[in-house]
Amino acid sequence: STVIPEAVQNQDLGRVAVEEQNLEMQSCATKLAAIREVLLRRTMKVAFFGRTSNGKSTVINAMLRERVLPSGIGHTTNCFLSVEGTDAAEPYLTTEASAERRAVSTVNQLAHALHMDPALDSGSLVRVFWPKNRCALLRDDLVLMDSPGTDVTLELDSWIDKFCLDADVFVLVGNAESTLMNTEKLFFHKVSERISKPNVFILHNRWDASVTEPELIDQVRKQHLDRCISFLSEELQVVEPDRAAGRIFFISAKEVLICRTQRNQGMPETGGALAEGFQDRLTEFQQFERTFEDFISQSAVRTKFEQHTVRAWQITEDVKTVMDAINIASADRKICCLEEREEQRDRLDFVRGQMSRLSDSVKNRIRTLTDDVSTKVASALLDQIHSLPVLVEEFRADFSPTPENLELYKSKLVQHLEQRLSGGLAHRCHGDVLRDIRDAQRLMTDSVRPLVSPSVQQQLCAPSSSFEMTFDLSLAALCADFREDIDFRFSLGWTALVTRFVGTAGARRALTVPEVSTARWTGRPAGRAAETPLCLQDGPSLKDRLVVSMATSLVSVSSRASMAVLLIGGVLQRSVGWRVVALSVSLYGLLYLYERLTWTASSQERALKQQFTEFAAFRLRAVVPVTSSTCSQQVFKELTSTFSRLTQRVDLSEAELEGRIRQLTCRIQRLEATQRKSKAFRNRATELETQLEAFSARYLQAAD
Repeated sequence: STVIPEAVQNQDLGRVAVEEQNLEMQSCATKLAAIREVLLRRTMKVAFFGRTSNGKSTVINAMLRERVLPSGIGHTTNCFLSVEGTDAAEPYLTTEASAERRAVSTVNQLAHALHMDPALDSGSLVRVFWPKNRCALLRDDLVLMDSPGTDVTLELDSWIDKFCLDADVFVLVGNAESTLMNTEKLFFHKVSERISKPNVFILHNRWDASVTEPELIDQVRKQHLDRCISFLSEELQVVEPDRAAGRIFFISAKEVLICRTQRNQGMPETGGALAEGFQDRLTEFQQFERTFEDFISQSAVRTKFEQHTVRAWQITEDVKTVMDAINIASADRKICCLEEREEQRDRLDFVRGQMSRLSDSVKNRIRTLTDDVSTKVASALLDQIHSLPVLVEEFRADFSPTPENLELYKSKLVQHLEQRLSGGLAHRCHGDVLRDIRDAQRLMTDSVRPLVSPSVQQQLCAPSSSFEMTFDLSLAALCADFREDIDFRFSLGWTALVTRFVGTAGARRALTVPEVSTARWTGRPAGRAAETPLCLQDGPSLKDRLVVSMATSLVSVSSRASMAVLLIGGVLQRSVGWRVVALSVSLYGLLYLYERLTWTASSQERALKQQFTEFAAFRLRAVVPVTSSTCSQQVFKELTSTFSRLTQRVDLSEAELEGRIRQLTCRIQRLEATQRKSKAFRNRATELETQLEAFSARYLQAAD
């Protein structure tokens, strides 16, 4: 009664026990409580039932040989009255509400329907204690229970629960002038449902009325007898048909009471107005008393224990049936849980193995994809570097050779060039890279989806389209040290000629005066050899070194004395004539003048753009590996973060599987505990059956 409700309420076990089983065990507990009360009781209880005015109280008074209980015509007894023996000299009574002893004479005021105490109702009990020395029947610890008529109330169930479950014998007092009524049968049917095979006697009272029709007396007696035998043996099934007649008697309790009252008063027993055939009815009443006393005395143990032993057997059978059902249900449920736990463990091992292989595959794919991205970006950036002249030429802005305007112009040029370069890179690379990233993310998601639980699968969404690969060339920082050289340079000047013959680097070394560094490399800061192109950093050949040495010597001579020019002019004059020299000088001057006049702001802007193009191309080539690596790192970060989120989903699914496995393990342990308890109760019920069989063989069967 405590284990089964816990199993019923614990739905996590899978309903190994149901409410019907719980109610059945509660019913068994109620039956056991009733049996316990009977076993604790030290008396034998006889309950008298019947319709109103059938003479129940008169029968009890006749057995007591005195008028103790109220009796008369109409509805007389309106509550339950018990008569039991006492060692006291004087009789008394008590009520349920008070243990105060009252005189027996007050029973009429307490229990009579005409002037009943308002504090008592039909379900109340008045206990009458009658001295044992005045009634031999009460000396054997016998209790006689009188009741109201079964036809005056609808509270039959409460009567049975309160007064009948511990009764050893029932006496149905009927009216010989009528047959058994349905109300009487209904009551005993209800009693039979609560008590296994109750002991029932049937008294047909007022049999003295049969003397008015002596020619029908035998037929009426047989009619009553047949119906009562059928009721006891077929309907109630409390006694065999051949033994049922021994429990049916035809009496006149009123005549017996008058007779015995007269004898107590010293008068003749047969005196007074007694109907014809009284002696036969008295003899039958005395036979009822002897049979009743023999039944009580000789079958006391059986009367008290047999029916409860049968009920105990039924209870043990019910317990065994319920325990077997719970044991089987627990075993079946445990098998299901074991199978499910094994499936969950296999699923967990599968997920972990697949995730390990998937991690290696994804890492390789990410590595391959980032290498491809790096290659694509490097190739696209080199193509953009090749198109720098076009991009620079596209730039349009107001140009002025003043230092302030030059800085603003260069700033706008850098901004324009960086926008065009970034846009070109994005146009060349972003679409393909984004498509490759989406394909990789979709592949990772599809690979992870079978590894997660359905609840987590709903959280897996399509790859996000918010990724944007940035191309931060930092062109402004790369070109921060760019120094333009837009001063006028005559194409046939000494510097230009030296540069033309020995190259830019050689000219810079030849024309540089050690004391003062005045020369400038076009578009590059002087004195920073580390920033010269690789082709200019190679060591000069022997021929170049000789030419540079001669040029340096000439420059040194010209810087010391301008007379050297005149000397050379004089030498030329003697060689070719002064006209040729003059013509050459005139042409030289005209060419200088032409170039000087055409060196406008547009020419300066073209020179600046050309210098900036060369400088930016040189610097951008140096950062190609860095830029491509940065882009590949962006792709690597995007893919690894995606896979990390998917891995977290898989970890969540693994945690769910582990939690489910732990839950199933706990459930299996509880089911095993339930199995052990059900087996223990089942074995205990079997032991009790063995004890009951031993008790029955020793006491009940021996009594036969």
